[in-house]
Amino acid sequence: MFLALKELKHSKGKFMMIGLIIVFISWLVFVLSGLGTGLSDLATSTLKYSEADYAVFEDETDFSFSKSILSESVEKEILKQEGVDAVASMGTVSASIRSAASDEKNATKTDVLIAGIQPGSFMEPTVNAGENLTSNNLNGVIVDDSLKADGFSLGDVLAINGSNEEVEIIGFVHNQTLNHQPVIFTQMDKFRAVKYAAPGSDTGIENPVNGILVQGTDIDTKKVEEAVGEIEMGTKDEAVNAVPGYAAENGTITMMLWFLIIISAFIIGVFFYVLTNQKTQQFGVLKAIGGSNWFVIKTVISQVFILSAVSILVGIGLTYLTAAVLPEGMPFNLQLPMVVIYSIVLLIISVLSSLFSVMKISKIDPLIALGRVE
Repeated sequence: MFLALKELKHSKGKFMMIGLIIVFISWLVFVLSGLGTGLSDLATSTLKYSEADYAVFEDETDFSFSKSILSESVEKEILKQEGVDAVASMGTVSASIRSAASDEKNATKTDVLIAGIQPGSFMEPTVNAGENLTSNNLNGVIVDDSLKADGFSLGDVLAINGSNEEVEIIGFVHNQTLNHQPVIFTQMDKFRAVKYAAPGSDTGIENPVNGILVQGTDIDTKKVEEAVGEIEMGTKDEAVNAVPGYAAENGTITMMLWFLIIISAFIIGVFFYVLTNQKTQQFGVLKAIGGSNWFVIKTVISQVFILSAVSILVGIGLTYLTAAVLPEGMPFNLQLPMVVIYSIVLLIISVLSSLFSVMKISKIDPLIALGRVE
């Protein structure tokens, strides 16, 4: 380690160039990770960060809120099943809203997703401004705070286009989006008045909902499906993956990240291999004065570890600086667990890429390296 630090200090310019390459690679990896998480949050955050463990939908609807329609009474049957602790119905409908005080023809319309929930259920998100839903205020809604950028604020009355219904913003919540739309949480009766206003649109189902979220542990989903009938039940992850576009977006970003990491391994490996070739004579001297292969190899690995660790930390710092200056509407969410995972992966990749150099070092003959034998 001592020799590794001495050489890093002595040849600052050379190692700084390699370090910059690792900084830029790690910076790009973390930025892509944040953008990927941000995009997936836009599609699924209401489900992904909910306290639900399982989800129930109408049979053969592929875990889709838009296709599924159930009676709210199914809740009672699910609650009877083994392992179920709590249930919460939910309904969703895409809509566009405008300020009720504005002229309908000239008003700016904002696309949203209206989610009907039961006040006080575990599907009601934590309010960061204003107040929660209450059963005695049917018109009160809590909305994703991204709507502030569209000019909406507490107390605003919203008109729902294509409907005679109006609602009032009583609270704001953070990071609540679904299908790439900000979510407006309302009571179930108000949701039904919007989605099932047309006669017969509820197909005759009493108190219709689109899905039922379930809390519980070790639930046998197949047994629940057989006991209740005409439903399909899966984990929350299955419901999240079924959100339109989520799997494709997530898969694309993940593939880009891993391709970047694999390519970076080759780039870093080539840099250290070239550097090792340039120091063949130095390694020959070390071996000639009694230095073992393992001693020389430890020196190289220590250099790679220190240089990579420092460079990755700099890359993390640059990523947080980037996040601080990104536009407010940019979907970016840099999660600490992902930062730690990718940091470890990049560090391991950097160290493993030095194995090309290690193989070269182990084959160095001191006499040939010193130029005494042709």
